[in-house]
Amino acid sequence: MNKKKICIITTALGNGGAEKFSATLSSLLHNLGYEVHILVTKNIVEYNYNGILFNLELETKKTNSTLNKVRLVKNYFKQHQFDFVVDNRTRVRFFKELYFYKFLFRNTKAIPIVHSYNLANYLPKHKFLANILYNNVHKIVAVSQEIKFEIEKAYQFKNVLTLYNPVDIREINKVEPLKYPDRFILFFGRIDNTSKNIKLLLDGYKNSILREKAVKLLILGTGKDLVVNKKYVEKLGIQNHVVFTGYNPNPYPYVKAALFTALTSRYEGFPMSLIESLACGTPVVSVDCKSGPLEIIINKENGLLVQNYNIEALSHAFNMLIENEEFYSSCKKKTKESIKHLAVGEVALNWKKLLDENN
Repeated sequence: MNKKKICIITTALGNGGAEKFSATLSSLLHNLGYEVHILVTKNIVEYNYNGILFNLELETKKTNSTLNKVRLVKNYFKQHQFDFVVDNRTRVRFFKELYFYKFLFRNTKAIPIVHSYNLANYLPKHKFLANILYNNVHKIVAVSQEIKFEIEKAYQFKNVLTLYNPVDIREINKVEPLKYPDRFILFFGRIDNTSKNIKLLLDGYKNSILREKAVKLLILGTGKDLVVNKKYVEKLGIQNHVVFTGYNPNPYPYVKAALFTALTSRYEGFPMSLIESLACGTPVVSVDCKSGPLEIIINKENGLLVQNYNIEALSHAFNMLIENEEFYSSCKKKTKESIKHLAVGEVALNWKKLLDENN
């Protein structure tokens, strides 16, 4: 039998958790024996992947017109006759998606992924329009149970499935921790106050005892609110204790060296930073935002889960992990075990079941 052919469509292979998911998924599916193609719309390739890469931005470098892009993608799909397309993009323009889902994908089984509890990034607000696009797709994959329930509640779809983001534990185990002169806690991800709410992180850090204990806050990443947050650090008077390290596509040396990592988002999907931190053996402190943290963190077992938008609760959690060494040690011991069900090999079984059903 010929291999099933799968096309993963993503914005890029760098700069984000959803993009990292695409790279990991390509390797997962490749190792299962499928023929994998990855179509990226931007020329950002930083993560390791497996399969045949079609870089649309490079292909259209000379003639960067919409019509040329449409023609190239259409010809690519016609040439390869994919069995499945896994759509990892955000999808906010109805008529663009109408072309994709009713014309471009019409001869393949489409699997749109919803990576965020903010459904507006992936599904039309109006139920009628959402049904036109997605009612007959192979499956809608939600990356958390909370997202699945919210989609079903809002749209009454019957074809929604939860598949958690996998983490490549073997890749992580190869990395050595960073040798850093100070003890530190870590945030790593996109610096965007609209979703990540970095100001809450900074307020919680200032309100904690961490500075007294000579524990710094490292912020690893970049984004549209980098300058805003640097100014806020100065306003809080903690500029000698907060370090902005810039973006690094391989955060694991920092994560392994951190005392713990922190997440203060307004909303998420299934945050890679939490599962990657636990895979590194590093406990986590996260706000209980929608969605993901509640399905990853076992409170007081592998980290701490606190009420969102509560500075006092956040700073208390920071203090608890620093002051109570026995508690910290207990959490650290349980980190890796707590996410073993998210290892690539385990998640691969669920993807194989999805792709091979009704054979």
